[in-house]
Parts: sequence; C-alpha cells; structure tokens
Amino acid sequence: MAKSVRMADIAEVMGVSTVTVSKALSGQKGVSEELRAKIRDKAEAMGYRTASVFAQERVRRNVSYTIGAIVADRFLDKYESFYWKLYQEVATVAVQKGCFTMLEVLQSEDEKYMIMPKLLQEKKTEGLVIIGRLQKEYLDKLMEYADVPVFFLDFYGRNGQCDSIVSNGYFGMYTMTNFLFDMGHRDIAFMGNVLATDSITDRYFGYVKSLYEHGIEVNKEWIVNDRDPQTGRSDDGFAIKLPEKMPTAFVCNNDAAAAMLVQTLEKHGYKVPEDISVVGYDNYQPPGLCDIGITSYEVDMHEMAERTVKNMIGKISGAYYKQGVYIVSGRIIYKDSVRRRMTES
Repeated sequence: MAKSVRMADIAEVMGVSTVTVSKALSGQKGVSEELRAKIRDKAEAMGYRTASVFAQERVRRNVSYTIGAIVADRFLDKYESFYWKLYQEVATVAVQKGCFTMLEVLQSEDEKYMIMPKLLQEKKTEGLVIIGRLQKEYLDKLMEYADVPVFFLDFYGRNGQCDSIVSNGYFGMYTMTNFLFDMGHRDIAFMGNVLATDSITDRYFGYVKSLYEHGIEVNKEWIVNDRDPQTGRSDDGFAIKLPEKMPTAFVCNNDAAAAMLVQTLEKHGYKVPEDISVVGYDNYQPPGLCDIGITSYEVDMHEMAERTVKNMIGKISGAYYKQGVYIVSGRIIYKDSVRRRMTES
C-alpha cells in the first residue's frame, strides 16, 4: 500500500511549517492567498486527501468520527483528577453526537524523548484533543507531526497556533479573591505553581488584580506551591510547605489543592474555616481528601466538552465553526470553608 501524504510532507517540500499548511488547506486566516494557492496546488499534485474528503467518504459509508484525546500522566494523580472528569465529559458528548473517543496517557518519557502519540503514529483518529499543556518542545513537534485537526482543552497556544477551549480562570480567581475581601480578609495567600500551566498563570493574575485593587502588594511568601516543581505532580510524597507568617485565607488553584491544604492545616493545628478560610477552583473536589465542603468557582465542564466536540466535528468535516480561543464562564458555589473575619475596631 502506498504511503499516504501528510501535511508534514507538504510542509517539507514547500519549506513552510505544518501549521501554515493546515491553515492554507482549511481556509483559515494567517496565510496569503498567493501562498495558499501554491500549497493547495502542491497538495493536489502530491495526492493529499483533506479531512473534508475523508469526512464525505464517512458520510457515504454512514461511519462516525473517532476523536482522540491525550493527557500527560502528571495530570492524573492518585486522586480522581479534574482532567479525567473532563475527558469523561468529552467522551459522553462525543457519543451523543455519534462519535467515538480514544484516550492516550502520555508518560514523562514520551515528552522527554519526543515520542509521538500512538494515536497519531497508527492513524487511529480523525481529530485530536490535547487536555492540559504539554512541554513546549514536545507540543511544537507534535503540532508539526499531527496530520489531523487538533484542539487544545484547558490551555492555549502561545502564538495562537491552535484552536482552544478554556475556562475563565483570570476572572474566576479574581472573583474568588474579591469574595474573600468581602468576607473581611486582607491577608490572602495564593496556592499554585504559577507557571506550571496556562490555567494556573491566568488564575494567579486574577488574584493579583484583586490584591492591587484593594491596595495590597503581592507577598512572595504567600505564593505556595501545590505540586513538585520538578515533576509537576502533587502525589508521590509532595508536601505542602506553609509560610512562617500565616495568612487568614488561601485561594487555591483547584479543589484538589484546596483539599490537600485543608489536610495540611489540620495537621498543624489550624481549623478551617474557624482559623483560616480556604477557597478552590473547578468545583470538583476529589472524594476522601477532606471532610469539609470547599467554596469554589465552578467550571462548566459540560460546556467545555460540548464546544470542543462540536468544533472538532466542524473542523474535521470542513464545516464552519468559530476559530480561535473560546472562553467558558463559571460561577461561585458557596460551601463551608469560609468564615467572615471581623475587622478590628
């Protein structure tokens, strides 16, 4: 059987990136009409078959799409993670729309040695959803290698290289921090490795915006890691290090981190919310980590999944869909982890 022509093959011949070839063949912006025409002519001459051609064949055969998903194992701790739940939402929506999904978990060695996902190597999928940010060098190579439509879920490309679906982490954490100020707190710490993922970075700057609006400078000692900086994992013996001078409240990158923080505070003799208030993000609290309900900013996972699958089907079939970054909003869910702090008279 003759080897099928990939976008990477066209890119190599034309001396451009795979991203440029993808934009040219799919009609996206960012490519001149002259270059677009040349790439399309070369693709036709090389016998390249676009996603829309495959889609039309599938319609004739009444066969649905297979959507692949990959996630790094560091995002799947021993606790049932937010990303695992997010994938389940994607799989459920895909089935409702007549599609199937396949999940591949990337090991740290895959990223280290630039081993491409088997879903792509073995051509098992018509589209690929990447859940959570991968290491930059690996992600760049994957985007060059991929010969199917790709979507980023819960992160976005630094140069707009791909369509993305994200929650409004910046506004969400800004809202949660403002809520703590409204409850009388002024000494508020942030828990999360700031540069570990796009979502944590966005949430951190939402926290910072709220501080500045209340006339408070960032205290570096109150930026507390929620995972090992080297491995990116929060299990495998990672221990939360509390600051010497304690704040009265913490805003946490996610509910799993908030739950682990509650455990740590209790081990050090602090009661939540009597002594210290804690809020989280996601409204997805892993079972068994702590007994208290954590006030959180709820992420609409179903809408994120719905938008991802709908746009992916559009991208595969060549139909219209809204390109770029799509931001999903959320809301505060009030539970038991915050107590009003009485101001000193």
